[in-house]
Amino acid sequence: MKKKNLDELTPQEIVAELDKYIVGQEKAKRAVAVALRNRIRRLKLDPEIREDIAPKNILMIGPTGVGKTEIARRLAKLAGSPFLKVEATKYTEVGYVGRDVESMVRDLMAAGYQMVKQEMQESVKADADKRAEEALLDLLLPGSGAKKRRDKDKPEPNAKPVITPMGAFSINNDSNGPSMMGTAIQVGIPIVRKKARSKEAAEQTEKELTEEEKAAAAAEKVRLDSTREKFRAMLREGKFEDKKVELAVSQEIPMPSFSMMGGGFEEIESSLSGIAGLFGGNKKRKVLTVKRAREILINEEAEKLIDADRVTEEARRRVQETGIIFIDEIDKVAVKGDRGGGHDVSREGVQRDILPIIEGATVNTKWGSVDTSHVLFIAAGAFNISKPSDLIPELQGRFPLRVELESLGKEEFLRILTEPKNSLTKQYIDLLATEEVELEFTPEAIDRLAAFAADVNARLENIGARRLHTIMETLLEKISFDAPDISPAKIAITPEFVDERLTDITQDQDLGRYIL
Repeated sequence: MKKKNLDELTPQEIVAELDKYIVGQEKAKRAVAVALRNRIRRLKLDPEIREDIAPKNILMIGPTGVGKTEIARRLAKLAGSPFLKVEATKYTEVGYVGRDVESMVRDLMAAGYQMVKQEMQESVKADADKRAEEALLDLLLPGSGAKKRRDKDKPEPNAKPVITPMGAFSINNDSNGPSMMGTAIQVGIPIVRKKARSKEAAEQTEKELTEEEKAAAAAEKVRLDSTREKFRAMLREGKFEDKKVELAVSQEIPMPSFSMMGGGFEEIESSLSGIAGLFGGNKKRKVLTVKRAREILINEEAEKLIDADRVTEEARRRVQETGIIFIDEIDKVAVKGDRGGGHDVSREGVQRDILPIIEGATVNTKWGSVDTSHVLFIAAGAFNISKPSDLIPELQGRFPLRVELESLGKEEFLRILTEPKNSLTKQYIDLLATEEVELEFTPEAIDRLAAFAADVNARLENIGARRLHTIMETLLEKISFDAPDISPAKIAITPEFVDERLTDITQDQDLGRYIL
């Protein structure tokens, strides 16, 4: 299908794109396609109406390895949306040790910022390449005027930003609240001293030059320009790639770590990292090859060419309007009605903390406040021990769309091994081709592999399509190990080869339990 803009993709075309990577699960694909299309429709409405339309969050129910995570990941990639996958079991109720649920929004904003930043850096890559080339020529020709001008504005060698740890502190709360621990720091503002020449002094020096000295200076300038162009041509031809140059490289300032019961210091750490960024960080001179120096210079020049405020604004807009958070293992925080205890109270507390984020809350991040009212949440779980009704009623109501994903059998495994663009057989063929070992899977052998996977899943734990990974690794272990020694070679994977490698393992219950 020809590449289209997101707003041109119909639900049928979205499903067709997902079909390239995920086998079966038509109900789930249709549900996410409609959810994505509704977001496109919403953005075309008037702002007054748009604000009242909430996203239709989705709850996916199905065993492990059937494609829940892959559907969400591919959907986000197709939409070009900021995407974050989290596990509900990593979060704790406020007051317990662990991550607070608001950190998922901060992580999503970080992902959105990085996405927009990379896009904008790519848009200025041509200009960054030119500026990096000029900087490299300045390094290769130390006498050039551009380098002198740049050196003139450099701060004194000892004028560096200072962030010094001053020791640890601990505050005990007598009212049975959480204790607070951290590190005190001292922040020093660097003083930059420049040696500036007055305009009058420069003009006076110019007048004192004789005609011969002016002519010599002009000739030297012509010579340097000619040499610079020769070096430019050689640089573009790659003749200086291994030559060493000395470059001032920005160093990350190590920040003191903070910890607190409930993880309440994440915002403080973000603020402190912002202080370090304000000072520009330390510069350390390193001797590097021209090839490595070019990479660093291109990144630095691209950073200068993009507008950080614009990146932040666009990232926040994308996160708020098109962001997707995939919450996996949601069933693990569900509370069964016939079971009590403190641990279950904590799990219910996690649900209650997640609830306002899904309903729509404003979360403070290092890039500003983010409103989650229109972020799409996709939750997933196997629900083999608990059931969706074990979630608190308010949380259930925030996931109006529920789709049940089907278990995979032999036919689905057969399609997974052959149809997707990134099928396992294609992956192994490409991997071993790098060692000049050519694999050829016969249709009968692929059929036998699908049958083995379905059989093992039926007799042992059903882990869905992940079983194919263990089957394929066991099948090709010897070939992968011997590949460098037997290349070049061409090996046919036949039903007999599959039986020889797998039959004994699958028939031995104890051995199969550990290997497959």
